[in-house]
Amino acid sequence: MGLANNLLIQIELSRAEQFIRIQIPRKPSEFTIYKLFLDPSGRHLLVTSLQGENWYFYRGWKKPRQLKSFKMVIESVAWNKAALLSSSHSTSTREMLIGARNGTIYEAVLDAEEDFFKSQERYLQPVFTLPERHPVTGLKFDTFPPLDPKKALVVATTATRIYQFVGVPDRRSEDGGKMFSALFGSYRDTAPKIVELPGNTEYSELHVYDPNADQAYSLPRTVAWMNAAGIYHGNLDFESNSDDLIDSAQLLPHPTLPASPSLSPSRQDAAQTAIPISIALTEFHFLLLYRDRVLGISNLNEQLAYEELLPLKPNEQVRGLTADTVRKTYWVYTDQSIWEIGITNERRDVWKIYLDKGKFDAALQYANSALQRDRIVSAQARAFFNEGRYFQAAQCYAQCSITFEEVTLQFLDVGERDALRSYLISRLERTRKTDLSQRMMLATWLVEFYLSKCNELDDLVASESASQDVDNLLAERAILEDDLRHFFETYKTNLDSKTVYELIQGHGRTDMYLHYATVVGDFDRVVEHWVMEEEWTKAIDVINRQSDLDLYYRFAPVLMRHAPKETADSWWRQSLLDPLRLIPAILRLQHAPRDPLSPNHAVRYLNHVIFEQGNTSPTIHNLMITFYASPPTTPSTASTTPTSRLEDDGPLLRFLSTAPSDPLTNKPYYDLDYALRLCKQSGRTQPCVHIYSKMGLWENSVDLALEKGDLELAKINADMPEDDVQLRKKLWLKIAKYVVQDKQDIKMAMRFLENTDLLKIEDILPFFPDFVVIDDFKDEICTALEGYSGHIDALKAEMDEATKNAEAIKQDIAALQKRFITVDATEKCSHCALALMTRQFYVFPCHHTFHADCLIGLTKEFLPAHALRRIIALQTELLKSSAAQPPTIGIDRAAIANPTLLPATQPGRQRSLLSANFGAGAAAAAGARGANALGRNILSAGDRLRDLIIPDALATLVTAPVGWIPAIGGGGGGVKRDVGEKDVEKVERTRRELEDLLAANCPLCEGVVAGLDKPFVQTGEVDSSWDL
Repeated sequence: MGLANNLLIQIELSRAEQFIRIQIPRKPSEFTIYKLFLDPSGRHLLVTSLQGENWYFYRGWKKPRQLKSFKMVIESVAWNKAALLSSSHSTSTREMLIGARNGTIYEAVLDAEEDFFKSQERYLQPVFTLPERHPVTGLKFDTFPPLDPKKALVVATTATRIYQFVGVPDRRSEDGGKMFSALFGSYRDTAPKIVELPGNTEYSELHVYDPNADQAYSLPRTVAWMNAAGIYHGNLDFESNSDDLIDSAQLLPHPTLPASPSLSPSRQDAAQTAIPISIALTEFHFLLLYRDRVLGISNLNEQLAYEELLPLKPNEQVRGLTADTVRKTYWVYTDQSIWEIGITNERRDVWKIYLDKGKFDAALQYANSALQRDRIVSAQARAFFNEGRYFQAAQCYAQCSITFEEVTLQFLDVGERDALRSYLISRLERTRKTDLSQRMMLATWLVEFYLSKCNELDDLVASESASQDVDNLLAERAILEDDLRHFFETYKTNLDSKTVYELIQGHGRTDMYLHYATVVGDFDRVVEHWVMEEEWTKAIDVINRQSDLDLYYRFAPVLMRHAPKETADSWWRQSLLDPLRLIPAILRLQHAPRDPLSPNHAVRYLNHVIFEQGNTSPTIHNLMITFYASPPTTPSTASTTPTSRLEDDGPLLRFLSTAPSDPLTNKPYYDLDYALRLCKQSGRTQPCVHIYSKMGLWENSVDLALEKGDLELAKINADMPEDDVQLRKKLWLKIAKYVVQDKQDIKMAMRFLENTDLLKIEDILPFFPDFVVIDDFKDEICTALEGYSGHIDALKAEMDEATKNAEAIKQDIAALQKRFITVDATEKCSHCALALMTRQFYVFPCHHTFHADCLIGLTKEFLPAHALRRIIALQTELLKSSAAQPPTIGIDRAAIANPTLLPATQPGRQRSLLSANFGAGAAAAAGARGANALGRNILSAGDRLRDLIIPDALATLVTAPVGWIPAIGGGGGGVKRDVGEKDVEKVERTRRELEDLLAANCPLCEGVVAGLDKPFVQTGEVDSSWDL
């Protein structure tokens, strides 16, 4: 802002309270500020005076600098916006144009960079002088295309003329250089584009509007030139190839102003006829500044849209109107004040103006609400309908709120069914999915429209078959049918199948009938149609494309009958089929006539099911045997009987040999009895023999093979029972008997013996006739006798070796009986940790030592049940022996070992034996009966066997010396009793067997192995040592 005292004030809008004052060092009488020119970036400022002296100020400087070579009154400046906005750090103005009062246009470059050898004035050169030499009141230039400039447009104005210079600019450098010399040089001999508007004023203004003025490489969209005649405005078309780039140029006369009450009568008259003081452009309006007010004129309809009186003080004069094109701010300044004009919601009524002009697309672009858009589309639809553009009208009607009935009636009245179809489709697309009824009615009506149109085109094609339009009709019909198919796929959920089927059948459109059924998944109808048409391959293709297995089962019989190969292939690809449900269809091929050279497709499918899918159903396996065993029916042999032909048993034998078996029973899944019966009925010998062998009936298989005279087959089956040597020998004897007696071939019998090592010559001699000549097998008999002699010698050698081994074993046993271990006197029992010598004890090779009762207590815990039962039975026999003798006094084992320790009497009661628990030994006379009762009770004890063994009492029986049998109950000392030798030996054997059972293994060593599967803590025990 420049003041009358030559003071420049710079205000940053972001910090409006801070002013920067720059003083021009000139007196007001010597220097009068005329105009200020600020570049779009806000960095460069030119100050011109009425005296022709010019100053330059760069943002950040403390004071301005005089441009000594710039000796002219500057009227206008065209800044290089692209260069200034693209580089925020450059100190150069780059190429710019200056319009002077003398009508000359200059090209100049200023640079604020400090350089001792250079001034800020890089160069100043006149490039063009207007012919009338009037002041250049306005000047603008742009290069285009923005990123790759190939042309430049320069617009210059005087008070009455506007000039357009279009040409190729000079090549520019990054530091700036001459750019417009060639462009203006091209107009030395030719005149530029000139528009003249005469007037009686000496000033005018040129402005451009760029919606993206803050972008360096954007181009202005509109231009406006204000002079005495009015506002000359238009759009800039940078793609035009002519010299006139102002398109749709119009002249807007200055509006007549109403009288202002604040002005005197003489000033009111002048104000009504005066032209604006200044002008500014917005996106849709011209802002006109007058002496007392600001007007806003729409540049769309040239109507007054805004008016506001300025709150002027007395004697306050309006100076001008300026705009910041980058930030889109507008300022009115007087000699005393500055006002900002706020632009808000400028687009509010733009849609109405475009609507009134019939520019519906532009109106929609600026509509702000759904109601506004609806008004625009409704008006557009009616305009299209009135113009006869029915398809465009249909699309617009579908988007507006005009009632459905009104629109449909309009189209029906003019007979535009195709446009109505387009409208219905658009309405259906925009109908909510929750409005099921509306969508169904629209979709059904559209189907009827499509079908009617298809039939109409068919009629036209038939009637104009010789015309040249047939190709067009056919293409139209194809497009329509594709649309209908796509419609079915898109809106299948909005159609009622029954209604659509009736519509399609009523119009006779079979192709659409099949397509719709396919789309909705009604493959049943499609397959039925192709079956009725006997199009078996198409029916199978339809079944293959769907996933419903019931269709496979339903149409399997008829398809297998007429197209067995394709049907079997279809089943092959569908692994989810249940073969059992396909059996009725498969059986139709059993007796159907078939070419013997072609494969049986039922067998092919069954092979796939059994060997690749792993089917284990006996029914399927039996069906496979049925097909193999039953003779095929061919057209040429249909009248012959099955027994009149020799069938090939190879496929059946291969199946019987390779058919999978049950891994648990190792038997095939097919029924052997059924297979045998079927093979017998069809006279297939080899399969019967194979089945006999599968059943384990080796004798039957060999008998049947011999019955049919198949000696090799009999030999194969004779070797099959590998684990039963006797049976194999028996089978080979059958074969030998057949060879000798039935064949009566002695030499063959001799060769037969070479095939097996089970038979000797003596085995088959009984089969020879009584009066056979021995010469034929004399050598074989001699060989057999020599073999027997060698075998006898081998047996004798084995017997001698066995005798030597027995003697060695006896010696080892005798040595083991004399084996001993030295025990320390302080040795302790490994179980109870008491002194070992206190009572009878056992020592094991592992050096574990136990008292006799401790050993019994440990051993009974891991012995099996049968060993426990044997121990109790041996104990019972010992009790029987003791029960047959008079009562005796119990003898302490320690006293036996040391007689000096025997007391005179031993009071107290000794612990009773197990027999006493069952009442045995209560009386000597009932001993035998008690023992029997004990045995019965023991056998019925079950799991309580271990509880029935008492270690203390059993130890007394086991460790007693021969002739010393402790009695049951009683107390006191012991006496020695004589017994018979037989009884003594029997008791000793029993005691030794009992001792062998109890002391066979070390309980600590053996118990570790026996208890691996037992828990550390038994059930019912409480042990917290394992808690975490």
